[in-house]
Amino acid sequence: MGAVPSTPRGSGSSERPPDTAEYLVGTFVAEKSFPISSDFWNKLLQLPLNLHWPSHRVNHACQLFAQNNSYTRHLAKILIHLSWCLQECISTSDASNDVYDKAVNAIYISSVFLKYLIENAEDGNLEELYLSLDENEPIPKDFVLDENIENLVMHSMLSFISSVDVSPKTYLLHLELLNFMLIAMSTQLLCGPSPGPKDVNPFIDAAMVQESSLVSLVVRKLLLNYITRPGVPLGSASYSIFSEGSQPSVLQRVGSAAANIVLLPFSYLVSSSGGGSRSPLSDCSLLVLLVLIHFHKCVVNNESMTDRSIDNATSDSRLKENTYFSDNPYCKALQNATDFEFDRIDVEGNAHSGPLVRLPFAALFDTLGMCLADESAVLLLYSLLQGNSNFLEYVLVRTDLDTLLMPILEALYNAPRRSANQIYMLLIILLILSQDSSFNASIHKMILPGVPWYKERLLHQTSLGSLMVIILIRTVQYNLSKLRMFISTTTCLATLANMAPHVHRLSAYASQRLVSLFFMLSRKYNKLAELRENKVQLAKSNSIEGNSLSDDVSTELHIYTDFLRLVLEILNAILSYALPRNPEVVYAIMHRQEVFQPFKNHPRFK
Repeated sequence: MGAVPSTPRGSGSSERPPDTAEYLVGTFVAEKSFPISSDFWNKLLQLPLNLHWPSHRVNHACQLFAQNNSYTRHLAKILIHLSWCLQECISTSDASNDVYDKAVNAIYISSVFLKYLIENAEDGNLEELYLSLDENEPIPKDFVLDENIENLVMHSMLSFISSVDVSPKTYLLHLELLNFMLIAMSTQLLCGPSPGPKDVNPFIDAAMVQESSLVSLVVRKLLLNYITRPGVPLGSASYSIFSEGSQPSVLQRVGSAAANIVLLPFSYLVSSSGGGSRSPLSDCSLLVLLVLIHFHKCVVNNESMTDRSIDNATSDSRLKENTYFSDNPYCKALQNATDFEFDRIDVEGNAHSGPLVRLPFAALFDTLGMCLADESAVLLLYSLLQGNSNFLEYVLVRTDLDTLLMPILEALYNAPRRSANQIYMLLIILLILSQDSSFNASIHKMILPGVPWYKERLLHQTSLGSLMVIILIRTVQYNLSKLRMFISTTTCLATLANMAPHVHRLSAYASQRLVSLFFMLSRKYNKLAELRENKVQLAKSNSIEGNSLSDDVSTELHIYTDFLRLVLEILNAILSYALPRNPEVVYAIMHRQEVFQPFKNHPRFK
C-alpha cells in the first residue's frame, strides 16, 4: 500500500489531495511508517478533523490500524506528540489556540484507536499496543529511545490536569484528557475478577509510580473539578460532544466514543438519576479519581519462587501465596486530605508525611448532598468516611446533617429503583455515622416539617432520627422479601442497635414499625421452625436428601434467630437507656404485647 490511503473510499472520491484530513487519516492507519520527526504529524494534528464517516468505515480503519501498528508504531508516536503538545501547553503561560487544538486532535485520534486495540486484544495481550519505538527509528536529539512511553504520557497528562486551570479555552482538552485516561485505564477489565501478579495495566501502572507531590495535586484538582462543577463554556456548541442534531464527524466521534466508555471499570457507577446540575467535566473528574483510588496493584515478594523445579500448578499456587498489594498513592492522598480552613498540624503538632491535600470540606459536603442520587457520589462519600478521619469528624460536627441524610434515606426508600450495590453502600455509610454518639443524639433533635417523598403516611414534624428508623426498617423488609440480602439486613439492624441507646422521643409511627418488624421476623422464624421439624421427619425416610434439606432450613433458621435477638436488643436498649424519653415505644409494645408472649420463655431468647 505504501502511502496510499487504505481506508474505504467514499463515493465519488477517486483522488484525495495529500493535505486533506481524509488522506492524512487514511495514511495514518496504512502500513507506511512515518518517523516521529516527520512533518506528517504536524499536518495530521493541525487540520480541522471534520470527516463524516459511518461506523463501518471507522471500524475498518481501526482494523487496518491494528494490523499495521506493529510495524508503524503510530500509536506510540502520536502519544509522544500528544505529550509534547501538553508539555508546551504547561510551559507556555499563554499558549496559542493552535497548541490546544493539536493536543485535542491527538487525543481524539489516539482515543479511538487505543479503545479498539484494548477491546480487541487477544487473551488480554496488551503487547499488541506496541508502546515503544523501533530500534532503527530516527528520533530527535531530546528524546531517549528507551523512554517509557506510557509513563511519559501519563506524567504529561497528570501534570496538565494539575497545573493548568480549567477555562473556556482549556475546557475541551481537560475533558478529553480525562476521557482518554478512562479508556487507557480500562485494561483492568481484561484481567481476572481479582488483581493478580501477572496483570499488565501499562497506563494505570504508570500513574501509580508518579511522584507524591504530583499525585496530591491531581487528587486535589480532580476533587475541585467535582466541587466547582464547571459548565460547558459558551461557544462550544461546535464540538459534537456538546451539540445535538447533525451527525458527528469521524474524529469528533472520538469525543463521544471516549465519553461512552464501554470498558470503564466500575461502569455501574455511571448511571445517574439526576441530582445536581450536570457537568461533564465534573462527572469525568470523579470517575477518574474513583478508578485511581480503588486500583490495587498485586506484586510478588522478591524472596518467593526460588525453586524452579516445581511444576506449573504448584508455581501458580505459591505465586499467589507470596503476593501482596502495593500502596496506592492516590488512596493515601485522599485519606490524608484536610480542610483548608482548619490546619490539623497546628492543633495536634503531628505533620503528615508527604504533600498535604487541602480541600474546602464545606463545599465538598454541600456538593455530595446535591449529588447523592449518583452512585459515583455515593462511592466517593463512602471512600471519604471510611478512609479519611478528618472528613468524618467534619461531617459529624455539622449541624445540618439532613443535607447528607435526606438524599440517602430517599434513595433507600426508592430501593427497587436502585442497584443492590448502591443500597449496600448507603447502608454502610449510615452504619459508619451511627457509631458516633453525638450523631445519634443530634439526628433526634432535628425536626423535619414534612417528608414529601414518603407516600405511605403523612410524616409531619417528625425527627430525622425517627425517619431514619422508619426507612431502615422498611429496607429490612424489602431486603428479606425481594433481595434476600442477609448482609444488608444485618447492617440495617446493626445501625439501629447503635442508635438505640440515644433514641429521643421516637415517633408513634416509628415505634409501631419497630414492633411490626419483630412480628414479621417472628412469623418467618416460626414458619422455618415448623419446616425444619417436617424436614427432620423426612430425613428419617430419606437420609441423604432429607439431611441436605434440613441443613439448608437450619441455616436460615439460625439467621432469623440472630435477627430476632438483634431486634430484642434494640428494644431492650431503648427501654434500658432511654425509657423516660420514649413513651411511644412503651405504648407500642404494650399495645401488641401478644407478639412477644410466645418468646417469653423461649430458651433461645431468654
